[in-house]
Amino acid sequence: MDYRFAARIRNAPESFLKQLFAVSSDPSIISFAGGLPDSDLIDVGGIRDSAAFIFEHEGREALQYTTTEGHLPLREYIADRYRRRLGIPASADNIRIVNGSQQCLDIIGKLFIETGDPIGIERPGYLGAIEAFSLYEPAIKSVEMNDSGPETHAFEKLVTDDRIKFFYGIPNFQNPTGRSYSPDTRKRVGEIISGTDSLFYEDDAFGELAFDRKPRMPVNKFAQENVILGGSFSKTVAPGMRIGWIMAPPEIISAFDVAKQAADLHSNFLSQKIINHYLRNSDYERHLKTVTSVYRKNCMLIQDLLDDMAGTGITHTSPEGGMFMTAKLPAGLSSMTLFKEGISRGVAILPGMPFYSGTGGDDMIRLNFSNTSEERIKEGMARFSAVVSDLL
Repeated sequence: MDYRFAARIRNAPESFLKQLFAVSSDPSIISFAGGLPDSDLIDVGGIRDSAAFIFEHEGREALQYTTTEGHLPLREYIADRYRRRLGIPASADNIRIVNGSQQCLDIIGKLFIETGDPIGIERPGYLGAIEAFSLYEPAIKSVEMNDSGPETHAFEKLVTDDRIKFFYGIPNFQNPTGRSYSPDTRKRVGEIISGTDSLFYEDDAFGELAFDRKPRMPVNKFAQENVILGGSFSKTVAPGMRIGWIMAPPEIISAFDVAKQAADLHSNFLSQKIINHYLRNSDYERHLKTVTSVYRKNCMLIQDLLDDMAGTGITHTSPEGGMFMTAKLPAGLSSMTLFKEGISRGVAILPGMPFYSGTGGDDMIRLNFSNTSEERIKEGMARFSAVVSDLL
């Protein structure tokens, strides 16, 4: 049968995420390709205790329908943490709970993008955002990332000349590079976007994963009316619970509620209640300190092992947090070739092309350091080094 799919599906780029999750689930492959937090660091006992409490004391309510906005105590917790940790005037009224921050990408695309509308994204940028926004057929314009963040002159041109609907960026420990915006870049981006009819979509999924545990000031601080701020508990509590959030100005929140209700009525209420109880009754700061300590050690180990390969011409970024880093390959070595050969020899890296809208990225790979033990990192990087040597 000739199925009459909508143009948005016919024209959508093929997803690399499906291959990514398939590779990550194969135990014979040491994978640096995925984006998973360390399962061993998930506080199963604490979450189990919170779930038991909810079932015993609030079970019938937790298993019922709820409001589109999300669990009010959880939204209040998020707002209070923003006020205490970052000093921004957050309110539960402007926060909505979503099924992981990935749902925010889809709903924001639905709210703002009409076919051909210009939007901006970092280059390289998060592949999940590129895939989510591409379904709404925008004209994606990208700005090169450097060690300080996006090139601000090019960013300003997108806002003033192209009048982009919004720019999607990850100021803290960016996916894929692990880079962070400098304080000056954050302020300048806010100054450029403030007072215009463009928005900055600030994805802060990794902000709590700073190795030094020091908060970085959000772009939101400098342009509150022009910033949509998103966050997630997937990287810090448990991804399987699928709980994220968005904070935005009231007019955007009103429109967001319409789209959210039409999409799924509300996010998983049971998970919301469990996470809220867990956050309020566990030592969350200690948990985060443990997570970031492990991730920092893993990140430094991979950097050291890549430095040992300096003779091949490989260079890398040096993240200060998060879960990812990128490596630049020597001339003539294709990241897709490296991906395919690596899989056949029991090691997986993620080629760079999916992180680019249009062409580019075959000279870059992304490495995840959050979901591999020290022993497997050493073995996996030994396999990776052997593949590189054989291909050069």
